[in-house]
Amino acid sequence: MNLLGNILWLIFGGFVSFIQYMISGFLLCLTIIGIPFGIQCFKIGFFTLFPFGRHVREVPGQTGCLATIFNIIWIFIGGIWIALGHLFFGLLLCITIIGIPFGRQHFKLMSLSFTPFGKEIY
Repeated sequence: MNLLGNILWLIFGGFVSFIQYMISGFLLCLTIIGIPFGIQCFKIGFFTLFPFGRHVREVPGQTGCLATIFNIIWIFIGGIWIALGHLFFGLLLCITIIGIPFGRQHFKLMSLSFTPFGKEIY
């Protein structure tokens, strides 16, 4: 089921989201200050490519208070808008029964894209 879900996800917008995250990550990595944020874009981008069968969990204490500071900066430079976009598409897809699994993936992406620092994909 995960394979079928991932194939349908790629066909109906997952690949476009992946390309957008990769371009954003590349542009952020052009500056030294933006490298940590670019790495998070790459992490979210690869998660966007195949979200079915993968989960996000918090890793407490791995980076300390630095993750909190980076998450606050991330929210202000665009994380809120990315998360709201995933929320909108998740709610839109949950209108139909067929779209509910895809809407749930957008909700996973929303939680990851709102505060990506200190989280791990497994």
